[in-house]
Amino acid sequence: MTSPHAPNGRREFLKQGTLAAVALSTGSAMAQQPQSPPPPPKKQPVVEHPHDHVKAEYDGFSRYQPSRGNSPDSDFYLGKLVPGFRKPEEGPAPFVAPDLQPLSWEMKNGAKEFHLVCQQVEREFLPGYRMVVWGFNGSMPGPTIEVTQGDRVRLVVHNELPEETSVHWHGFELPVQFDGSHTLTQNPIKPGKTFVYEFDVHEEGTFFYHSHVAMQETMGMVGWFIVHPRKPFDPPVDRDFGLIFQNFAIMPNQTVNDSFAEGWNWHTINGRSGPYTTPLVVRHGERVRIRIMDFSPIQHHPIHIHGHTFWVTGHEGARAPKSAWIPRNTELIAVAQASEFEFIANNPGDWMFHCHMTHHMMNHMVTHVGPRSRPNQHVDQYLANLDRRPQIPIAHEDPAFAVPGYPQGMKGMEMSEEFMKTIWLRREFMGMRATAPKSLKGLMTALRVLPDDLYSRVMESDEPIEKGAIFQEIVNRFGTPAAYEPAPKMMMH
Repeated sequence: MTSPHAPNGRREFLKQGTLAAVALSTGSAMAQQPQSPPPPPKKQPVVEHPHDHVKAEYDGFSRYQPSRGNSPDSDFYLGKLVPGFRKPEEGPAPFVAPDLQPLSWEMKNGAKEFHLVCQQVEREFLPGYRMVVWGFNGSMPGPTIEVTQGDRVRLVVHNELPEETSVHWHGFELPVQFDGSHTLTQNPIKPGKTFVYEFDVHEEGTFFYHSHVAMQETMGMVGWFIVHPRKPFDPPVDRDFGLIFQNFAIMPNQTVNDSFAEGWNWHTINGRSGPYTTPLVVRHGERVRIRIMDFSPIQHHPIHIHGHTFWVTGHEGARAPKSAWIPRNTELIAVAQASEFEFIANNPGDWMFHCHMTHHMMNHMVTHVGPRSRPNQHVDQYLANLDRRPQIPIAHEDPAFAVPGYPQGMKGMEMSEEFMKTIWLRREFMGMRATAPKSLKGLMTALRVLPDDLYSRVMESDEPIEKGAIFQEIVNRFGTPAAYEPAPKMMMH
């Protein structure tokens, strides 16, 4: 009697025999050639979860790996209401606006008293590129004002500008005389003079302050005004970041913004352009909030985060009811609007975080004359002698010139040794791929999601970290090491 498994057994025998023959043949061939070292084995990610008050998984959604959850109707789908590690009784997470400072205050006569100084300031958009703009207290954007819902605030504004000004407290429901609308509700603050605004804050959420003279706004006069809720929002977040997106029109060899322009070539996040923007570094598994405000003169920003899906939990008006939250990976933010993103950082790596307008992903974008048509040449080569320009070769041997629209590659800005040293000296940048600065331009930064031990190496130690070392380790643990090609270290300090 024939066994019912005989055909399968015969096929398996033939299959194994064929594989054995191929293996013998391959082995003979390989014996005659030098052996390449085997790729490093993929390390299994070890996720320790020492937190008793929260879980690693909620209804099919994992805190530690990309996942959706079991049902879109679940409170935990895409991490919607998955809490962070921070306990509610610890209060709100500290608000952090990278590259900006908080504004100090004193309690006087029952009010938190802040002093704002309107003045011309110098801001280094990129290392060595110092621009003359307008701001507050020596900063552009201005320092961050933080209060708690229910506080009474007194805001003493000193005008050191050469012209009149006023300050508007954007979004606050306050007595009309303190609204800051230039001439509509108050007399302008003359140069050298002071005006005092005072009101009770019953709101909570994301707000900002700015000059209410249009051209002064264009020169950069804005700052965060964050109101923490009396009762912390649920679920708690571990990180609370704030980013202000702006545009400026500063022509070649100039340092002053053209406030009347309608085209913009310099783009900043908290007053810096990529790659000088400071990455947002978080621990694997944390709940993160990012508040983004568009203070560009006339341009909107579709903001995209790689590697994660976030929930839009509020805007500049107020926090949205949970039933109105929307899952996105790209959010369109218009002029004078702010949006709040919340998500679980469950996908380790260095993730691009940027505006998706193509001309906002560049620095110093101006019309190129000549050098764009000359291969491997930079405009700086011609600045030494502006009266003589080398001729442009008319005949192009490169067959790519037969393709309509070619070339489209933009010439990069000069990244000197000192420029690159400044970029890499920041802890937040350490361990990224050596070519990371080439990717981050204009309205671009990075979200770094690091396992606990790697976070400690980057953010809590003085250990020197080789370029690419942290990224390589994440690939070893969570990716495919055999398929990964490290970045070349050319032109990098």
